[in-house]
Amino acid sequence: MNAASPSGAGASGTGAEPPILLITGVSGSGKTTIGSLLAGRLGWEYAEADAFHPQANIAKMSAGHPLTDEDRRPWLDNIGHWIDETTAKGRPGVVTSSALKRVYRDRLLQGRPQVRLIYLDADRETVARRLTARNGHFFPPELLDSQFGDLEPPADDENPVRIKVDDHDAPLTVAENLIRAEHLEAVEAAHDQAAADSHAATDSHAAADNGEAGA
Repeated sequence: MNAASPSGAGASGTGAEPPILLITGVSGSGKTTIGSLLAGRLGWEYAEADAFHPQANIAKMSAGHPLTDEDRRPWLDNIGHWIDETTAKGRPGVVTSSALKRVYRDRLLQGRPQVRLIYLDADRETVARRLTARNGHFFPPELLDSQFGDLEPPADDENPVRIKVDDHDAPLTVAENLIRAEHLEAVEAAHDQAAADSHAATDSHAAADNGEAGA
């Protein structure tokens, strides 16, 4: 049974800003599937990490070469910009990123308390099986060793929500379990109410201003 293990769950994203879920894990752990299901189910903004890679990174991975820390910096910064832009719009969102090392996650989380870290914990056998079966993706199974070699699972002080990933539960079940465990429907309802209150206050002020102008 896949279950969300909210060690420190909700510790981030508790301020006035709407939350951004950062779905992390090695390639093949199900980030895209789970992330898109969550965003679709909640009606939140969604972005896929692969879309933020410079073309040079994609070409390098397609050729079977692992990325360096230097290669990943512009990619992480692009993801960070998306988080900031989504937050500036007042929208909650979901974005995926392998974010294998602590330094990568720190780059994404620093100064962004609204971001909740979701870690998909998949074992090597499960990932190998999925990568071997996957078609049409630029990440070759041969890079599996580099993924697990770079992986630094989130520590407790990062307040991760850990989700054990295997092939027993359907992705939709995993997404629904996460929504319930993290009370994300309540988060969306609270965000919608806050937005409605803000609009009502703006309309009230506008009406008052119009009344004064016509006096």
